[in-house]
Amino acid sequence: MDATDDVGWWIVGYDGWTDLDLIRERLAAGADPNSGVRIFDKPLHVAAEQGSPEVVAELATRVDDVDAEHRGRTALWMAVFEGRVDNARVLVSAGADPWRPMMDGWSPGRLSLAGPTPDLFPAPSPEIGLSEAEAATTAEAKRLIPALGDFYYDGLSLACVADVSAAEAAARLEATPADDVNIDALYEAWYNVPDADRIVGITDVPGGCVITQPWGYTPDTPGLGKRVSLGTVCYSMYSNPKGGISGHVARDRTVSAWETHTAYMTPPDAPAEEILAAYLYRNHPPAFCCAGADLHLADARPITGLPGAWLQLPERDYWA
Repeated sequence: MDATDDVGWWIVGYDGWTDLDLIRERLAAGADPNSGVRIFDKPLHVAAEQGSPEVVAELATRVDDVDAEHRGRTALWMAVFEGRVDNARVLVSAGADPWRPMMDGWSPGRLSLAGPTPDLFPAPSPEIGLSEAEAATTAEAKRLIPALGDFYYDGLSLACVADVSAAEAAARLEATPADDVNIDALYEAWYNVPDADRIVGITDVPGGCVITQPWGYTPDTPGLGKRVSLGTVCYSMYSNPKGGISGHVARDRTVSAWETHTAYMTPPDAPAEEILAAYLYRNHPPAFCCAGADLHLADARPITGLPGAWLQLPERDYWA
């Protein structure tokens, strides 16, 4: 839609979905309540994710179908995924179905069972619920996230390697002890230290090991992931100080990329276990990596504290 067209939604910014007067103004000007908004195309989906209950209620009375799907999910699914309990209740009051099957078996109602408000919707039958494996995954997330706590991780990269000790990971990387490196200088001004990108920390943890670099991206490179993931899995991430968190999953030397999950970025064809992990860890990327590699950290010290050892990696192209 042309940005000069005054009948659409283009003027509504991120914060605009909490402004009931603005939304009513757009509707009165001819904006389509069923489509026309950025990525999601459906105003009710966007409002469910980031708007106010008042705006959600207004749009719910204007749409043709309160349970219309976009990319495999309804507006109610969006509200549940993003923890917008207030918006979820409004949508159900407007007729949305919490138990409508979607997203590989994750209806809004089933998804809510894994969240902080498992009693949000009355279950239509006792058979509807989490499987034993899903319940265990949910319980571990509820343990792991508070165990790690909140910490500042801009600039940090992290690799979580399953079933591999720190010594074995160092051998796979052909790394040597960084005995001659001034670690204090790295913390103070890493950019003044030659080859700072090749210095990493490594620590044994229950289930495997973690590789960290507080000042750079090296643990999240495909080359490192390939080398440590032989016969196992490595989940890695990098928090770019310039903005954004990205990561890789290496399974037996095959690497794929991942990005932090939001309600609209979760692929519509994702398998059920990936959807659950995206929901449980959507605002906690370090915990997501630990959980992906099945590492059972008791606290954040292996990530934020001094590592078990400092290693110097050999010079090579770690992006290859």
